[in-house]
Parts: sequence; structure tokens; C-alpha cells
Amino acid sequence: MAKDRILSVDIFRGATILLMVLVNTPGTWSNVYRPFLHADWHGYTPTDLVFPFFLFIVGTSIAFSYENRTVDANVYKKIIIRTLKLIGLGVFLGAFMIYFPFFKDFEKIRFPGVLQRIGVVFFFAALLFMNLNWKTLIGVTVSLLIGYWLLMTLVPVEGVVSTLDRAPNNLANWLDVKIFGSHGYKADYDPEGLLSTVPSIASSLLGIFTGLILTSKHEKKATLLVGLGGSLLIVGHIWDIVFPINKALWTSSFVLVTAGWANLILAFIYYLTDVKKIAFGSIFRYAGANAIVIYFLSSFTSKIMGQIKVGDTSLHGWLFQKIYVHDFMVLEMSSLLYGLSVVLFYCFLAYFLYKRKIFIKV
Repeated sequence: MAKDRILSVDIFRGATILLMVLVNTPGTWSNVYRPFLHADWHGYTPTDLVFPFFLFIVGTSIAFSYENRTVDANVYKKIIIRTLKLIGLGVFLGAFMIYFPFFKDFEKIRFPGVLQRIGVVFFFAALLFMNLNWKTLIGVTVSLLIGYWLLMTLVPVEGVVSTLDRAPNNLANWLDVKIFGSHGYKADYDPEGLLSTVPSIASSLLGIFTGLILTSKHEKKATLLVGLGGSLLIVGHIWDIVFPINKALWTSSFVLVTAGWANLILAFIYYLTDVKKIAFGSIFRYAGANAIVIYFLSSFTSKIMGQIKVGDTSLHGWLFQKIYVHDFMVLEMSSLLYGLSVVLFYCFLAYFLYKRKIFIKV
């Protein structure tokens, strides 16, 4: 990392991972407040910002970690090893069962996933940053976004005009079904699918540009971030007219809008913590120090609690019903409180690890 750590980046990373835990672990998926659900298809909710925020901050961290751009075999080896670790952990989550034989039948294992996408995006973003200057990186980013738009709207699917709806002639969905078959998230598409991973690399590249701003000697970095964020938001919403904002497809307009919000929020945090030196958000910094570990443990534990049977429900369902469901409270609130309790647990874990200087690198 850069010698002088930028506190706002650590806070942003930690807040993002804790939000990811919150939206992934409601008490019951049947009763969740709308902002904590993904958009049905086109459009976006606050929840749809979480994953692209993390890919964005991966890019920002790349700009810090490889600031000197020292290109040698050892650096490439570390990048490859980290990529394989992330992909391996993701596939493990998609295959694991707590009961013997401890792994699902091969046909039921999900190959794509959140950690897999993080690994692939990190790999390409890091290599591009190590070998290209910022001007060329802009060209690559623009090419990825425009190229994906043209592919998704102009390439026919088995002789049928392509669509951006959730349909068999949606190019990204069709490709995922052909390649992954039963190994996807849904029968007809995967939100971390193959083709949609291409524009997600651009999400990380946009984070790299933000990292370059933060490591520069410019005196008004917060102002630059606000200007960049506002511009991305405007362009993204204009592009939405012809290429709808869509997380499942990770459309180019989605990339710009989410990166826009990320810059605006990061600018606000940066101004408070790094410019005005206002102390806040320590718990987010603790979580950010072991972000991947927190995410993996939360996903792994949630999977286990969902598989352990207690009567006619799971351990997860039993705890939710016994502790959080009450006549005086709507189920949406009960579900949210359960999720907040899970987040609180991982806040304590993050604090414990941080104070004991335990930083698990993945």
C-alpha cells in the first residue's frame, strides 16, 4: 500500500463489505424492505450499488498497492496466486454442504459467483494498471463499455434479434446457459455470468482512476472526485435511455452510475476524514482491513445455518422465529434486525482481528 494510508478508502471498503453482509443475510427473504432488495431487472436500488462499490474499491486499492508499477515475475506470481485463491474460495462456497459427502453433486455446483468475479476483475485490472499508462487505460475502459453495449444490442442470438430483457435471446443470458448449464445461479441467467464480467472490469478500472487522483499531489482532490462522480452519474443516466441500468447484465450505464455514486460518497468521506480530520467510522476501517475474510465467513456461516435442520426449519429460521419475530413488529423490521445482528457480530470480529493485528491476506 502507499506509505501514507488514506483513511477514507479503508472506511469505504469496510462499510461496503458490511453492507454486503447486511443485504445477504435478512431474517427471511419473504419480508425485506425494498431498498434492501435488488431491482427486479432494469433499474437499481441501494442494494445494487454494493457489489460494484467493492469492485470499484478493488481498483482504488490496486492504484495504491502497485503505485510504483514495478513489473517483475514475483509481482505477477502474487497477482496470479491471489486470483486463484479468490476463485477457489468462491467455487468452494458454491459447492460446500455440511453433510457427507460435504460437496454437492457436480451438476448442482455453481461455478460463477461474487468471489470468482472479484478474482477475475482483480487479475485483469491489476495487469492492465501495471502495463498501461492512464491515458491508455481510459481508452481500454471506454472500449470495454462501448464494446459491451454493441455486443448486447447488435449481435443476434441464434438468428433472433437480441434483447435486453430477461429472455432466451438475451446474449449474456444465452451465453451463460450454453457455457454453465446447470452450474449457474438461475436456470436462465447468472448475475455474475461470463460476458457481464467484461464490463465489471471497467468498474475496477474507474476505481483505479480515483486511486490515481487520491495519490496525486492535487490540492483539491475531493472537488475532483465530486466532479468525476457527477459526470459519470449524468452520462450513465443518459446512456440508460438506450442501454438500461441493469445489475444482472452489468450494463455499461450501470458501471457509470455506480462508479459515479462511489466517487461522490468517497469524496464526502475523504473530505471529513482526510481533509478535516474528523474521526469517525473506525469500525468500518476494522472491517475493511479483513474485508474478504469477513465476506467469506459470513457467506460460509450463513450457508451452514441454512443447512442445519431444526424441526421443520433450519437453524437460521429457528433463530429468526424464536428471537426476532414478535406480534408488535412487522416482519420486515424483524428481518432487518436479524441482518443487523449478523452485521454487529462481524463488527466485533473485525475489531478483535484488527486490535490483535491479525490481517488475513487473500
